[in-house]
Amino acid sequence: MTWWVQAGIVLAALLISVGVGWVVTVAVLRLAKVPDVAVARYERDSHGRAVPVLGVEDAATKPAPLLRGGLWIGILERVAVTGAIIAGMPTLVAFVVAVKGLGRYPELKEHAGASERFIIGTLASMIVAVGVGLLCRWLLDH
Repeated sequence: MTWWVQAGIVLAALLISVGVGWVVTVAVLRLAKVPDVAVARYERDSHGRAVPVLGVEDAATKPAPLLRGGLWIGILERVAVTGAIIAGMPTLVAFVVAVKGLGRYPELKEHAGASERFIIGTLASMIVAVGVGLLCRWLLDH
């Protein structure tokens, strides 16, 4: 197989990973409806200290917060994961997950409802990226 055919297969795999991953991730997130969530609220006690008070808010009335930059992060994540699999370096996937998790940690800690969407979206995206990467590796090897 010539180098330009291999390059074309790799480029096609990266584009497919980004496109299909986006469609699958959006579909999975739409299917994963978030149930009523416990939301921590704070009230002041008689000494002026903030005390958490748990209440339940309907997810329909309070939408889960969206994390900014998710589209671009998802695109870069799928390119990096698919590229790592194609390059035969699957351990690099751990770095992608670590960077994404550490970068989002402050937002996820602040918004409990967003963490569920983050995990579901990340797993759906990773499954597609790894699958496309493995398929590409198989095509390049045969």
